[in-house]
Amino acid sequence: MEQKVALASWFISDTKNLFLKYLRMTVRMPMWTFFGLIQPLLWLIIFGQLFQSLSQLPGFPEGGYIYFLTPGIIVMTVLFGSSWSGVNLLRDLTHGVMEKLLVAPVSRSAIVLSRLLHNGFTVMVQVFLLVLVAAPLGAGFPKGAGLFWIWVATLLLAVGFSAVSNALAMILKREEPLVVMGNMLTLPLLFFSPALMPVEFLPEWIRAASRINPATYGVDAVRACYQGALLRPFWISMLVLFLFSTISVLSAISIFNQDRS
Repeated sequence: MEQKVALASWFISDTKNLFLKYLRMTVRMPMWTFFGLIQPLLWLIIFGQLFQSLSQLPGFPEGGYIYFLTPGIIVMTVLFGSSWSGVNLLRDLTHGVMEKLLVAPVSRSAIVLSRLLHNGFTVMVQVFLLVLVAAPLGAGFPKGAGLFWIWVATLLLAVGFSAVSNALAMILKREEPLVVMGNMLTLPLLFFSPALMPVEFLPEWIRAASRINPATYGVDAVRACYQGALLRPFWISMLVLFLFSTISVLSAISIFNQDRS
């Protein structure tokens, strides 16, 4: 029992120290965090103007298109921010940074988890800034404790997709196919969800595909936070996001340990 407690304490300590190390590196280059906001903001402004007349169709949710679109753009920020996580891992492997960590007395699982948490935290900062910018454009602010739960939902989604990206990086071993696969996954995941259009307006086959898309549950959770409707569907979405994140992280850690053994 004491040995398990010691191992758990070692793992937590290593995760925290590595997370703080990556965080300090990000603080030294804060512009990368702001650059990650440019594309979501362009989509919010352009799509918001381009499709604003859709909100006048019968059956469209109330509040205007910007209000409807903002949760989808938040999830898009998560998808795009997470898809590059594996590229950073590959670069560390290529330049020998990872080899130095592996010979140090550091938990291998902590090496993976700290990277995923760092990426999730970076995405949470971008989401916070996006919420602030979207509010005066017509989105308003999340109701009640909505902002907190948006952070939780986006953290789970970011960690989960970062884990998928890292797992693909360790399987593919090359940056070019990883970037191609990341681009191939992010846009379909976005379009096969109610991010840009109400699910009732989607073709039946896309509606069916959206039910197994983690991004769908991220959009639903964030949208519920804006509406202040933290009811049963919201908690179901949060449960799905938690399971997706947990399974993805455990898979990434397992692949990393096998690959480095």
